[in-house]
Amino acid sequence: MITIVSATNRPDSNTLKIALEYQRLLKEKGHTASLLNLENLPASVMSGLIFDEADAAFDAVQEEYLFPAKKFIFVTPEYNGSIPGVLKIMIDVSNIKKAYHGKKAMLVGVATGRAGNLRGMDHLTGVLNHLKMSVYWNKLPISKVSEELDASGQLFKAPTLKAVHHQIEEFITF
Repeated sequence: MITIVSATNRPDSNTLKIALEYQRLLKEKGHTASLLNLENLPASVMSGLIFDEADAAFDAVQEEYLFPAKKFIFVTPEYNGSIPGVLKIMIDVSNIKKAYHGKKAMLVGVATGRAGNLRGMDHLTGVLNHLKMSVYWNKLPISKVSEELDASGQLFKAPTLKAVHHQIEEFITF
């Protein structure tokens, strides 16, 4: 199973639109993927109490999206030269061994600027490697994301779409 993580809790984000595009394109290629939208994380994840108390709502998220996944696609926006804090917190409060050890990940950076969150993808690679995950080498930065999406939220620029298709096809066999 592949889990796509829309790695921000910002409502109506371009990150979610890109994550939905990856889910759609995977389906076109005959692969299903679940989508974990961090907008929908239980509020308890943001509380320090989650470290001390069992949390049924977050346990359900882990059971549905994290534990069964063999591969992850992290679609991460650029937040101050890195990744959103909500993604790091989710990782930190997860059952690391069951959720991440020995699994594979692919990274997609999203930014309104010109670097496509390259630095954030490097930061996330370090975190995921520390969690004993294999990170696919082809990390795709999607720069000036608002110019890449049409009115319906689909990617429409041919060079980017070609790069996304290539990345997905290689990740499927990774």
